[in-house]
Amino acid sequence: MKGLRAERIAQRVETSGNAPQARFGHTVTAISKTKVILFGGAIGDTGKYSITGDTFCFDIASRVWSRIDKVTGLAPSARAAHASCAVEGLQLVIYGGATGGGSLASDDLYLLDLRKGDNEGSWMIVPVVGSTPGRRYGHSLVFTKPHLLAFGGNTGNESVSDVWSLNVEKSPFSWNKIEITSEMPKPRVYHSACLCTTGSAMGMMVIFGGRTNDQSALNDTWGLRRHRDGRWDWVRAPYKNSGEQAFARYQHTSLFIDSKMLVLGGRTNQVGEVVPVEAYDTESSEWQKFPSIQRFRHSSWTLDSEVYIHGGFENETPNIPTDSIVKLDTSKLLGRVEPVPRNVPEPRMNLDQNRPIPRVPRAANKTPEIRLASNVLVSMGGEQNEDTGEQVHKVPINCLQEEGKRMGVKPLPPSMTKSQTVAESISGLFIDILFRTHDWNNLPELKFVKTTSDPSRMQIKKDSILSLIQECEDIMKQEPNVIRMRAPVKIFGSLNGQYIDLLRAFENYGEPSERLGDGDIESFDYLFLGDYIDRGSKSIETICLLMALKVKYPDQIILLRGHHEDQQINVHYGLAQECRTRLDEDPSETNSVFTCLNKMFEYMPLCAIIEDKIICLHGGISQNLRTIEDFEVISKPITINHMPQTPEQQALMDLLWADPCENERDNGFKPHTARSIFGNIFKFGVDRVQKFLSDNKLGCLVRSHECVMEGFERNIPAEMITLFTATDYCGKYKNAGAILFVKKNLEIVPKIIYPLNGSAASWLENEESLRLRPATPPRWKPR
Repeated sequence: MKGLRAERIAQRVETSGNAPQARFGHTVTAISKTKVILFGGAIGDTGKYSITGDTFCFDIASRVWSRIDKVTGLAPSARAAHASCAVEGLQLVIYGGATGGGSLASDDLYLLDLRKGDNEGSWMIVPVVGSTPGRRYGHSLVFTKPHLLAFGGNTGNESVSDVWSLNVEKSPFSWNKIEITSEMPKPRVYHSACLCTTGSAMGMMVIFGGRTNDQSALNDTWGLRRHRDGRWDWVRAPYKNSGEQAFARYQHTSLFIDSKMLVLGGRTNQVGEVVPVEAYDTESSEWQKFPSIQRFRHSSWTLDSEVYIHGGFENETPNIPTDSIVKLDTSKLLGRVEPVPRNVPEPRMNLDQNRPIPRVPRAANKTPEIRLASNVLVSMGGEQNEDTGEQVHKVPINCLQEEGKRMGVKPLPPSMTKSQTVAESISGLFIDILFRTHDWNNLPELKFVKTTSDPSRMQIKKDSILSLIQECEDIMKQEPNVIRMRAPVKIFGSLNGQYIDLLRAFENYGEPSERLGDGDIESFDYLFLGDYIDRGSKSIETICLLMALKVKYPDQIILLRGHHEDQQINVHYGLAQECRTRLDEDPSETNSVFTCLNKMFEYMPLCAIIEDKIICLHGGISQNLRTIEDFEVISKPITINHMPQTPEQQALMDLLWADPCENERDNGFKPHTARSIFGNIFKFGVDRVQKFLSDNKLGCLVRSHECVMEGFERNIPAEMITLFTATDYCGKYKNAGAILFVKKNLEIVPKIIYPLNGSAASWLENEESLRLRPATPPRWKPR
């Protein structure tokens, strides 16, 4: 290497465990702070090699290799020169590659989910509709939220420079070719691409080098950026000193350390030429050169200021790959006193999360049988357990009623820890306030304040609530009436303004956040079955927290409509009065929180279907809706006519109001005189449930709407579960509350909270409300 003395700037990393064979053309992808996943590549020398499809995990902290051999689903075929990137904690995607003999891998996008535990994983083909980038190798794959970007590579006939985007927040998933009219990079293969996460180039996919169709090596650098109006364009990276440009190379790797892109290894147009490690500073537009780490067709990753390089070919043995790992400390190389921590949120991609998905054949992905767990997890407040902080234990379902009697009613611990930094967005503001430390008997209230001089009032302005409502409405306008979901899912029943019970469920069984220890939003989606308001005294806190969570996690928090999400109901049973007294507003005004909430309610989805097997809704089925497609064609906004004149109007009443017959031997549809004397509300029999499930190839119906004494009730022989999350309904029945965990294998596990003693329960005692509509008795008699 001319003018630069080659030094040993990296140290070899000694490893143990079940290490992969030496290889080249593989990928190594960081899926967490300390774990990386190796997939595929070619084994053997350049004269005789075989391509693999094996998967290994390397723990950076312990320096131990392990083979991931407990894998379910349809795995990608063996391949090399493919592309990979992380899309969420413990998840990655694979696309393209060569399979040997001149053949290319399919154009399927594969997702590997490793959240089950050590050495376990599941593969799935991500369902996409429409065109794809097509078969190719030597390309790149980068995730810049919410876009998965595929660039360049060779199609088998020629190198290309097209860019394809898959927006993970827009379903059904589809690849879209990005049309760019400005100057573009030349077609290339074996280039590098990485995401800049800080500085002026933050959010850009930056590409470097590669090889053209005429086999020439390239040394140009480009950044792909997206404008606020949705346009994409390429920007050629400027060079401050034109004489100090980088070496032209291909089959190298690149990655970012803060605002500097490091280029590692590779080959040039001259066989055996030694190329330096080079760094391009996106802030100063300058290149720096460092001693060489000579590898090509290798993989690399970074942990803070440390760079790791695995496999590929070394200069001394250009035909035989290595299995070694070397580590480079860039804090010394770049002249930094200490590593600069990068406060970058992990990219999240909800490929198997709560979203509508296209119908795809499931021959290789058979859905397991739905079954209700034999045990219930019970949480009861009281003396804190030294190890767990709560008394949570398993109880056989058939002993649950006696368990409630045995345990009695004790107060919960006086507070729970909910410390979160206030986010910049309006949703983050509400989440921070509503998830803060609470005393159950002295919870904060959201009140409209014109000034900030009153410290006893929470500093939330009415305009902030209205902005939150509008953000939530904008999301719901884009949602279909039927939300299709993937397990695992947590299901919540009616809350009826019982903000305390919502917090207790989060505290005991995990909350929808990313906080270490408490949060599980990366592992579960959340489904709520309606009735968030009325009856209880904290409707505003309840609906504001749920809206804020919906805005922050739009694809993972699903809010279905209940019968109280209707202005004709909530004007009488709590919400209107709460807005009047606590927000100092006239609910009849067009810009009131009350009016705007009810406008948003009209865009809420009506039901959700989990894994094409479990249908979830608020009330019940209807004789006017025979198929799922009947639900889907109802147009938004949806207003409820309480004296239905058409079959569609009656169907909407049934979805929100219908109950199953009390006697499981009753069949058909019958007027529900206990709820209405006008003949507009119906009860449905076991036979109707079984027929609806059979006609739609479903296995179970989960609904809410009725208080049940243990928080959930399974109706036999119909495959139906009634779920109710608010405890001690209206302060009268001492019922437990429950949520359901739907596991990946479709086992349904109920989790119970018992009612509180004392004044923390906050049901309204409004005489007009009770006169107009007394609390509906539970399906089970009080204990």
